[in-house]
Amino acid sequence: LLLVADRKQILLVSGTGEVIEPDDGILAIGSGGSYALAAARALVSNTDLSAPEVVRAAMSIAASICVYTNDQLTMLELTGATSE
Repeated sequence: LLLVADRKQILLVSGTGEVIEPDDGILAIGSGGSYALAAARALVSNTDLSAPEVVRAAMSIAASICVYTNDQLTMLELTGATSE
């Protein structure tokens, strides 16, 4: 699985080449992906956190649940103006 994103959308590309766009704009993959996805959806729906804050909190929650996920993160944030 591969996540592909720009400032406007995020897509999931499967191993067979299927391209999937989430209804809510939130995706996660990996060993703790389901935990991070659930946490991110709850945080987006119930808080006013920014996107980077949601990512950090969701990954922290996933790391506390999944033994195969750790809390050592390197985040890259898309910045700058969008191109049309």
